[in-house]
Amino acid sequence: MYQNEFSGNLEKYKNPIEYDTLYENYQDDLHYIENHLKKKKDTIIELACGTGRLAIPLAKQGFDVYAVDIHEGMLQLAMDKAQKHNVHLHFTVQDCTQLQLPISSNFIYMTGNSFQHFLSNESQNALLQSVKKHLHEGGEFVFDTRNAILCELSTMDEYEESLVNSNGEKLTILHREEYDPVTQILTCHALHKLEHSASTFEDSILLRYTYPMEMKRLLAQNGFELLHLYGSWNKSDFTKDSPSMIVHARLTK
Repeated sequence: MYQNEFSGNLEKYKNPIEYDTLYENYQDDLHYIENHLKKKKDTIIELACGTGRLAIPLAKQGFDVYAVDIHEGMLQLAMDKAQKHNVHLHFTVQDCTQLQLPISSNFIYMTGNSFQHFLSNESQNALLQSVKKHLHEGGEFVFDTRNAILCELSTMDEYEESLVNSNGEKLTILHREEYDPVTQILTCHALHKLEHSASTFEDSILLRYTYPMEMKRLLAQNGFELLHLYGSWNKSDFTKDSPSMIVHARLTK
């Protein structure tokens, strides 16, 4: 049995409100899922649901959504938002590699590049086996992960990013990233500086990269058929320069 890889790799989510502010307007993945499901108001499962960015609008449309996340703070904000919008969802704190939900579904999805949190071969297999237990035969699993663009995964990369936080303050983030080609893990450190403030804080995250042929083998070994591999949620063709791998798989056995 692999060791838990997640409890020490959640620093990026220690401020759920700031995380929610950063990503609340992104909807490409939501549109993909809406277009795929169309008007079938089935029971669906979202893994790594975070602050409910997708689960809440889908529940508003009439889907019965079971939303799972391992981070209690992120899930609590999702619950608060759902209550504010008077939307009912089934929220639960669980490890996605050990799902214990009272239902199964024809459709499970996981976005936000959450697949990169599964750092080892063992945890990737455990995730897919856990998903498999909650899918009907022929059910589909959709998820995304960043594409490993080799020219960008240098041994050391440093860059600066400017954002506006939830209070409207300018935030500068100094990133330092180091990629290990043996483990396929990117170690990301970030130093956050608020404008007009001497205070700073740091966080870090480990992200696993998976290559296209490796992904196909992984799915097949766990009983899934790859239906589509896109380069973005807009269904662009996948190439070596695509920013993402959008994986749309079906359970076959």
